[in-house]
Amino acid sequence: MRPRRAAESLLLAALFLLSAACGSRLPESDFEDRGSAPPPTGTAGPTVRIGIITSATSPVGGEAFTGPRDGAKAYFDALNADGGIDGRKVEVFTCDDGGSGVGNNDCVHKLVDERKVFALVATTALDYAGAPLVAKAGVPDIGGQPIGTAYDTYPHLYSIYGSQAPRTGSEPGWNGTLYGGTEVYRYFKREQGARTAAVVAYNQSASAAYARLITQGLKAEGYRVVTEQVDFALPNFRAVAADLKDRGVDLVFDAMDAHGNAQLCEAMDAVGMEVTAKVTNVQNWSATVPEDFKNAPRCRNALWVTGSSRNYEDESHPAVREFREAMKGRSLSQWQLEGWAAAMWFTDAAKSCAAKLTRGCVEAYINREQSYTARGLLLPVTYEKRAEPPKTSRTCLSVARWKDGDGWVTQGGDMTRNCFTVPQLPYRP
Repeated sequence: MRPRRAAESLLLAALFLLSAACGSRLPESDFEDRGSAPPPTGTAGPTVRIGIITSATSPVGGEAFTGPRDGAKAYFDALNADGGIDGRKVEVFTCDDGGSGVGNNDCVHKLVDERKVFALVATTALDYAGAPLVAKAGVPDIGGQPIGTAYDTYPHLYSIYGSQAPRTGSEPGWNGTLYGGTEVYRYFKREQGARTAAVVAYNQSASAAYARLITQGLKAEGYRVVTEQVDFALPNFRAVAADLKDRGVDLVFDAMDAHGNAQLCEAMDAVGMEVTAKVTNVQNWSATVPEDFKNAPRCRNALWVTGSSRNYEDESHPAVREFREAMKGRSLSQWQLEGWAAAMWFTDAAKSCAAKLTRGCVEAYINREQSYTARGLLLPVTYEKRAEPPKTSRTCLSVARWKDGDGWVTQGGDMTRNCFTVPQLPYRP
């Protein structure tokens, strides 16, 4: 497991709660009911049935979470054009759970029970309420985005970032405790010379909880930390930005939604605040930055992001070029690339089984000792179950910075060499 990524899932869960506070909607399923009769449970038929569950319509906003789905579908389309998996075509069934637990359970029922999908791929669910049902059915869920704690709780679920947790199905992590690393904070301190960091959050429980986790990690790395809280209903970002400037902050983190991020950036520009980095998350690692931050040019060009996959702008890498060619004509994002990598991961596992394609064989490939990198698109992913949590971890980072005219520019050299041995700090989700 990359504990930092597990910690970051708290942020995405927090954003869901923040957005849900503004109103929600009923799930609108885009479930596709087509194809041949289902094959016997646990085996692949003439075609390989794959399910993709996505919170495509949700309180977070239209298409905020569709990137992994789109990347995976593009991969399977290209795979089918090239003959499929040892002659078997891949049949993809998608389902929109609407960002709700009720909708998620409904999608699991439709895909697992009715359509008898062989596996799930690139799941991106805000409320993965159906995870226990997927685990009970023994359906491998490969390359999902770990929003919440399901991928550190249940067997047969494999997030795109790996896990070392026991995953017995009872509690997340180790008896309800997860661990997060400090590699992001060490990077900005060691490589960018940052010393004073701010953490901005709403006066809302989920936002405040994630802010405390960031603050804990920053203090462990020796930062002077400035904490700011804004009213969720009537935020005064101008006052926050002015205070951050007066206190000499050179690094800004937040536990807010995308709209709050943009407002904070606009306020920072308005008060003339210069920072080493305004750090965002992988969900915002996309080509829509100019639109999302159109009124904050200074802050926009101080946006940095860290992750565990190769920058989708890195056209010098052959696997990235293949992804970009398949996605030609679309506005790109890092989550699309990770969805593409998830589909590749499943495909490589399936091909390892040759003619005897079973779920057990696929999971044996996922659980092997050898790490998986999706041809260099991912930092090495493993599923090594550890009875005791790690005290330290050597973790590598993919780092990029936004520059107008150039897009996201990779920083710090190749992600496989941008590594740190850092402490693992406990937290309870």
